Amino acid sequence: MSLLTISARAGFFAVAALAISACSGGEPEAAFAGSSTATSNAAVQDAPSSVSVDGAALRLILTPTGNAARYRVRERLVGQDLPNDAVGETKSLTGSIAIDSAGRVIRGASRFSVDAGSFVSDKNRRDGFVRGRLLQANQYPTVTLVPTEVRGVTLPLPKSGTAPIEMAGDLTVRGVTRPTIWKGTAQFKDGQVSGSAATAFTFDDFQIEQPRVPVLLSVADTIRLELDFNLVQQR
Repeated sequence: MSLLTISARAGFFAVAALAISACSGGEPEAAFAGSSTATSNAAVQDAPSSVSVDGAALRLILTPTGNAARYRVRERLVGQDLPNDAVGETKSLTGSIAIDSAGRVIRGASRFSVDAGSFVSDKNRRDGFVRGRLLQANQYPTVTLVPTEVRGVTLPLPKSGTAPIEMAGDLTVRGVTRPTIWKGTAQFKDGQVSGSAATAFTFDDFQIEQPRVPVLLSVADTIRLELDFNLVQQR
């Protein structure tokens, strides 16, 4: 019986998410899962909104601290000889994941959200462009991640140790939803699950125009979204 985790106001990212910029070197640890706007998975139990938290065998919620969502994109700026990673980060995350007694994600009770307007990098101009042009945060204020399946965590939760994890989830950016796969590592300690996970996709996957501005010589098409998460069991 397996489960997943994440770090993405929460979400993943959705991500999460997710202000848009990423890295291009090597294979991403986790990849975009496909072009379909909806995921059909036998391991997912779609639960109506009336499903209560009490109906879940396990519910993990993000703690107020220790969480972050981060984007990376490889770019080369005018006046620089070598490319570098543009990195933007936010700690404005909220969310939870619920698992039933059969180890299936209860989709209607699982969601992570990221404040799309809160990503901060080392350049104010980039931050304004990401919020306004790329993420359109005024119109789409959140990036969301709805987990659909988790692997790598058994029930009951281990009291200690570390394990590789993998989570499938529907990521929504600017109103466009795509299935994603997140891979990472989780640490367990007395009902607490912390760690990190990442996914990767292209600008076109979410119908986002690749940046074209005078200060940029080039921008990689691959966006990497990273999540640092700190989850606790709700009893």
